[in-house]
Amino acid sequence: MIYPLPAVMVSCGDSVDNYNIITIAWVGTICSEPPMCSISVRKNRHSYSLIEQSRSFVINLTTSRLAEATDWCGVKSGKDFHKFAQMNLTPEQATFVNAPMIAESPLNIECKVTEIKELGSHDLFIAKVLAVHADEKYIDAKTGAFDMEKADLLAYSHGNYYALGKKIGHFGFSVKKRKK
Repeated sequence: MIYPLPAVMVSCGDSVDNYNIITIAWVGTICSEPPMCSISVRKNRHSYSLIEQSRSFVINLTTSRLAEATDWCGVKSGKDFHKFAQMNLTPEQATFVNAPMIAESPLNIECKVTEIKELGSHDLFIAKVLAVHADEKYIDAKTGAFDMEKADLLAYSHGNYYALGKKIGHFGFSVKKRKK
């Protein structure tokens, strides 16, 4: 019952012939130094073996505009469909990994697998973050930060997709001294 979760499209494969996209909600940051993240994938999913063999993947954040593609890539198998072509998404060359980035995504995170931990129904892919690519139109000119509100990111909860709402605070706002 840890909801909502990000709904991301994870791209994988190491050549144009086997590029694939899997939608994952079980994804997260696990370390800041060095930057690391994880995704959980069922062994019977087509993308599992692609990630296991190439030892890399790209986490692509999703938006309301990408909601249909996000859902479709989660219910259709890459064994039967070329998901980039079917969803009219553009594979873009990553800098450090062979897995493609999704050009339409506002933010792409290149990941190199360091460990695969067997858990049960899913295996946990633990990965180092090698690079983060953000679409410039979502970068705040004053702060240089990624503007999540402007990006209109997608979240997932109990079988439903949601657009994220407006910002209501920032880290430490509850203890910040009030100006008189």
